[in-house]
Amino acid sequence: MNTFKDLYIETKQDVIDAVETYGFLPFFANEIPGFSIEEHIARKAYFSDEPGIWEWKGAIIQESRCAYGKFFRNKAAFISRKWFYDFANYRRDGYDYEARCEDGLATYPEQYLYELISSHRSMLSKDAKAVGGYVKPRTTGPDQWEPRKGFDTTITKLQMQTYIITSDFEYELDKKGNFYGWGIARYTTPEVFFGKSFASHVYKRTPEESQKRVLRQLKKILPDADLEDLKRFLG
Repeated sequence: MNTFKDLYIETKQDVIDAVETYGFLPFFANEIPGFSIEEHIARKAYFSDEPGIWEWKGAIIQESRCAYGKFFRNKAAFISRKWFYDFANYRRDGYDYEARCEDGLATYPEQYLYELISSHRSMLSKDAKAVGGYVKPRTTGPDQWEPRKGFDTTITKLQMQTYIITSDFEYELDKKGNFYGWGIARYTTPEVFFGKSFASHVYKRTPEESQKRVLRQLKKILPDADLEDLKRFLG
């Protein structure tokens, strides 16, 4: 597999191999034709009663140790560990989160949610909403408080900025011990998920150098795409 034209997905391993080969693997169709799992996956692995891409997501993240999150146009993508360093450096503009806050570049809602998740190292989305006060309390009366707003918007912004990623998807169990429902996202920071190697690699280039490297890789795997379109897609 050299370019995205060669990609065809039938199994979980096909996705893992594609992430390692291409480095960047958006989940859904977008303005770059052909640049998504959705456009290259067998129907039985996308819409079927059998386990498919929706159920594979957590295992793909865990087995390949890739980054997963809403990285492009607020939509999900897999990015290999190798390429996530440069991608994060560019998106962060060279800032770690503490420096971002010190320079007044982070809003209070972003700081609050980031610190909540980072202080726990990782949190299921439902737990972050409950502990963070994003869900309406069950009690009634004069002491009842209004829940915080904007969880989905804020968690998406933090992913687009690459300060938060999804490390797994976990499922509820019924009384018989069977999984049911949609997978629940577990959020963490790249610093926790990748460990010390992330901090030692992410800022070793300038953001401009990282941008150029990422664009070269995107152009390599998408030779027919216009460079300006790729720049806009990269954000």
